[in-house]
Amino acid sequence: MKTYVTFGQVHYHEINGKVFDKDCVAVIHCENPKQGRDLAFEYFGQQFCFEYPEEYFEMDSMVYFPRGFVEVN
Repeated sequence: MKTYVTFGQVHYHEINGKVFDKDCVAVIHCENPKQGRDLAFEYFGQQFCFEYPEEYFEMDSMVYFPRGFVEVN
């Protein structure tokens, strides 16, 4: 399954050469929603806005993220 993570205006992360910021949605591959949430905190600390298990992510909201999806793991 996947967990989707969004970021605020001042959130910026660089992981393995990939940039995660307000213009993208991070995609974390995980076994279950709890693992996805735990990994979001492991990767980004408390510097993100929201994390969504894939069944709750609204694909229509992608209009607000011009860089699209960026895979974390």
